[in-house]
Amino acid sequence: MSVQDIRLMGDPVLTTPALEVVNFDKELRQLVADLTETMQEAGGAGLAAPQIGVSLRVFTYDVDGVVGHLINPNLDLSEELQYGLEGCLSIPDLAFDCVRAMNVVAKGFNMFGEPVVIEGSELMARALQHETDHLDGVLFVDRLNPDTRKEAMKAIRESDWFTPEMQIKESPHSIIKGFM
Repeated sequence: MSVQDIRLMGDPVLTTPALEVVNFDKELRQLVADLTETMQEAGGAGLAAPQIGVSLRVFTYDVDGVVGHLINPNLDLSEELQYGLEGCLSIPDLAFDCVRAMNVVAKGFNMFGEPVVIEGSELMARALQHETDHLDGVLFVDRLNPDTRKEAMKAIRESDWFTPEMQIKESPHSIIKGFM
């Protein structure tokens, strides 16, 4: 296992939909191990493969002492919503209020290709949605209401890690589906 560099907002891999995993092999298990170690070293609640430059539909999570991973996720979202602070390891040191589904049923596979179902509410539901968004090329700032997004973009441009060379633009995806 090894800690990997986390890609920052502006890197094209973060806005590109990831490819479905088809090989459940040793390399995939190493990717899950690297994601887990990198996430825990950075103190995150989740980390998706694109955040370390790997365009595959894989993410790890560490929420309330529950550590795991999910491959090729599919989410069923509740109609009940939650509104709360959300941050991202690819947008360091910033957090903004974001609307998410309160409850989620996530279906996918583990690193051995076995079917997995994860049911989560509140923070776990938020993490599952956030990481699945990464696999679709979506950042949480794309889900913010227009005023909060404007505030977020200003804070990003003023952050220590932002450089003028970064290409930050609107997401190419239609994002805010029923969450406004």
